[in-house]
Amino acid sequence: MTLPAMILAGGRATRMGGADKPLLMLGGRSILSIILARLATQAGPVALNANGDPARYAGFGLPIRPDSLPNHPGPLTGILAALDWAAERGAPHVLTVAGDTPFFPADLAPRLLAARGPTGLALAASGPIDDPRDHPTFGLWPVGLREDLAATLNRSEGRVRSFTARHQPGIAVWHDRPFDPFTNINTPGDLARAETLLAAL
Repeated sequence: MTLPAMILAGGRATRMGGADKPLLMLGGRSILSIILARLATQAGPVALNANGDPARYAGFGLPIRPDSLPNHPGPLTGILAALDWAAERGAPHVLTVAGDTPFFPADLAPRLLAARGPTGLALAASGPIDDPRDHPTFGLWPVGLREDLAATLNRSEGRVRSFTARHQPGIAVWHDRPFDPFTNINTPGDLARAETLLAAL
């Protein structure tokens, strides 16, 4: 079975004035279009975790899965939506990527598959070899974690790193690159810098 992927875009984007970050334009294309192109050779099918009116994403033809808990409690809720969707498809794992990070690696999926820890969980990281920084919204999540994740969220425990640490993730590290491929877009300034970076590429 082809690896399914979920794009996480369920946040409120307060630093971007509430705009839908996947719909922002970068180099004449929406960030979502860029992300879908990067996923096309790595995964499929693809769904989108987003809250509010799904009609704004109608032109992309994606399944839209909102958070199952109210008030935007954090990225773990989007990951639970991804796991639920993957379970419905009978998939053993689901790849997650952030909806505001257009430059993530073209080899994300195979590197995470190779890095799986003892529970099957793998997370992306970047930076120096001796001090990498993890990016838990970019992960390969085994569907077997669904029940524990749901129970964790029902206890109002929403810290991603606390949850992942319990499940011994393998880590795939990207380093020695001209820029961090997990650079995300949170503010208008970030978007302007991303335009400059895209032009340089």
